[in-house]
Amino acid sequence: MSHVHAVILAGGSGTRFWPASRRKRPKQLLPLAGDPNEPLIAATARRIAPLVPIEHLWISTSAALVAPTLAALPGVAASRALAEPVARNTAPCIGWACATIARSDPDAIIAVLPADHHIADEPAFREALTTALRAAEEGWMATIGIVPTRAETGYGYIEVGDAVAPGVHAAAAFVEKPNRERAEAYLRGGKHLWNGGMFFFRASVMKKAIAKHLPALAAGLDRIDAAAARGDEARALAEVFPTLPSISIDHGVMEKAEKIAVIPGSFGWNDVGSWQVTWEMAQKDSAGNVLPEGAVAVDAKNNLVLDLTTGTNGGTNGGAAGQGGAKVKGKTWALVGMNDIVVVETDDAVLVIPRERAQDVRAVVDALTARGEADRI
Repeated sequence: MSHVHAVILAGGSGTRFWPASRRKRPKQLLPLAGDPNEPLIAATARRIAPLVPIEHLWISTSAALVAPTLAALPGVAASRALAEPVARNTAPCIGWACATIARSDPDAIIAVLPADHHIADEPAFREALTTALRAAEEGWMATIGIVPTRAETGYGYIEVGDAVAPGVHAAAAFVEKPNRERAEAYLRGGKHLWNGGMFFFRASVMKKAIAKHLPALAAGLDRIDAAAARGDEARALAEVFPTLPSISIDHGVMEKAEKIAVIPGSFGWNDVGSWQVTWEMAQKDSAGNVLPEGAVAVDAKNNLVLDLTTGTNGGTNGGAAGQGGAKVKGKTWALVGMNDIVVVETDDAVLVIPRERAQDVRAVVDALTARGEADRI
């Protein structure tokens, strides 16, 4: 499949991982799961390397994040960074990526993958990707649906339709995040998969779908494409991209198009969405604690404590979040009678939050924004 390209979506801000994740170094650039020295985006690129040559690897990110993103991906050329001047959701960035790739490879088959997921069983993941790419080769717009392991209300779902090829089903419907009762029904029924945000298609097929379902986006992308042919893409991008409709590829195209396929996948997928997930994935002591080396825990269970200050081997200096590191000389962490909490310390901030409320970290970012303290986020 010599025409396969991959676009890694890497423009997120990762607010639920504050204070480690910041605007200038968001969560995809941090080693929050798996190898303690491997940022999430580097893991994403590495695990698809057997299927996609590095010269066919593209990164969609914000203009402000191009330099640190490329630093995390040695070998990826700067020309493969698609720098969005403003954030306009996934349909514009995927549409622009399709147009850019199709200029040099009109027969391109494109895999779109988030930068910040963790995959436990990488061979099984690549097998699912291969199936999805072959479906795309046959003209389907495909996605991989994650076989659910619990009644999750935080994800969108995909309803599985009839089989259309080995390992491939028609996607009967895309479903919004359900309430608890409906999520439990989906789990029992076995006909719904989590929407993992991975998409596979021929560039030509996606361009036609955007023209049909998002004509305003198609018109803007045509203007950028025409300017690129004149050698004037940078100016047109700055002028046109901010005017494109801000809409997700799910709502704008995938929910409306006719020939959509879904490939069920079960490979230890995790969207690494909060400090709770970091605790779940980390190596724990006998009391369920994840603590810096040398910490003292008395009557303390199921806690996550991360010391990401300068001078540790953890987190911001390349160690695994949750794996501890060489403690700063003179510092001893001690917990007494504390259960189910998260403590994250960086050089300029400390977060203390119950694990069950880990999703609420973004409220801190909102509060700092309201106070005008942009330098803290």
